[in-house]
Parts: sequence; C-alpha cells; structure tokens
Amino acid sequence: MDLNLKDKIIIVTGGAKGIGESIVRVLSAEGAIPVIFGRNEADNNKLINEIGKGSQVKTELSNPDECINAVNSVIEKYGRIDGVVNNAGVNDGVSLQSGSYEAFMKSIHSNVMHYFMVVQTALPELIKSKGSIVNIGSKVAETGQGGTSGYAAANGGRNALTREWAVDLLKYGIRVNSVIVAECYTPLYDKWVKTLSNPEETLQKITERIPLEKRMTTGEEIANTVAFLLSNKSSHTTGQLIHVDGGYVHLDRAALS
Repeated sequence: MDLNLKDKIIIVTGGAKGIGESIVRVLSAEGAIPVIFGRNEADNNKLINEIGKGSQVKTELSNPDECINAVNSVIEKYGRIDGVVNNAGVNDGVSLQSGSYEAFMKSIHSNVMHYFMVVQTALPELIKSKGSIVNIGSKVAETGQGGTSGYAAANGGRNALTREWAVDLLKYGIRVNSVIVAECYTPLYDKWVKTLSNPEETLQKITERIPLEKRMTTGEEIANTVAFLLSNKSSHTTGQLIHVDGGYVHLDRAALS
C-alpha cells in the first residue's frame, strides 16, 4: 500500500534509537523525509547516513528553548512541516515511596513538556499542510506498573493531550492519535532487564503474558502503525489511543493459563 508519504517532512523526537529508530526507518522506506530530534548528534547522524535521507537537529528536549529552536530550524531548512511524531521519553522509576517532589516534577517535565512545545511551535506549519500528529505512549498510564509514578503520570498526560488536541485541531483538519506501547524490546528495555537479578527468567515471564503469539512487539510493528496514522490512508481517524501490543492491555490473560 502506498501511504502517500513521499517527500513529507516528518519530525521524530528521540528518533536515533529504539522505537524512534524504527519509525525513522519505516518513514524513510515510505519515501518521507524524517528529521530526527535528539541529544546525541553522533547517533542522529549515524542513522541519517545509514538511510541516506532526512536530517537531524541536536536537541535537548528537556529544554523548551531548544525545542522551539529545533522546530524553527526545520521550517528554515524545508519551508514546511507535514507531521510530528512525539516519541522521546524514559521510564525513570520515580516512585511514590522513594521519589521526591523534585524528581517527580523532573519526570513530568522530561516526559511530556516537549510533546507540547514541539507541537505548539510546529502548529502554524501543520495548519498549512493539514499535517498529522502521532504521540507515542505507554501502557503504564492504563495498567500501572509500580515504582514509576512520574512516568505513569506523564503518559496519562500524553493520552490526555492526544484527545485534547484532536478536539482543538478539528477545525484545521489536523488529526491527532497515539500509539500505545506495552512490551517492545528496545535498547532501553534491554538495559532495564539486565539490571535485574534474574533477567532471563523475568523476560520469559513477561513474554509468556503477551496474548498474541507470546512474543514482544517489534519496533517495526509500532512504526508501521505510526506511518499509517501519519498518512491520508487513515483520513478519518483522530483522537484514538491505538494499542499495538499483542493484546497485552485489553485481553484477559487468564485465558492463556
């Protein structure tokens, strides 16, 4: 299926590694021109050189001024923006019991502020192009996880912004959706698992609880849905939280036993 994304300018935050990298690769394969926002310029450039198209902006997304400057640099370079994928974030483990006010607020700031700032700055161009916005979220906002109040609250905010923006931008024909991730094996996930005393056993238990095929979701599966939501093939889809998770959040896992 041709998604009609050829030469579309799409910002992808945190696009150098993990799910973001998969999104950039799929968008490039569909003919789009991805622009990576990320703090590690070497990682950004490595991926851009591999795919042979697009560009990058070294950006500290926790700094609102850098978010604004990064978006403006895209407008200056390309003259337009056709889509935004808000993807960057980290499960930082700020818990209810051991977290502090400062750590909690930092988690909210780091995980949701740039979603707002990037879209707000890009909005005049998105209005012109009738572009699309896709926010990447986590099942943690719906299922809880334990020990990660900051990240859970931030993802609740991402979900709320998706619905709010979908309503707010109806008049411009701009669609806003979220892709909700459950268990997707990324470098950050691998790093977390390896901090556990029994990583292999834990990974097996998690995988066994994923209803469809008892396997992790791949980054490419997330990315394929993102590309579809950015395209005009999903022209009447907005305000949706779409779970690409093998049924992890909504299916009764008791049926697997």
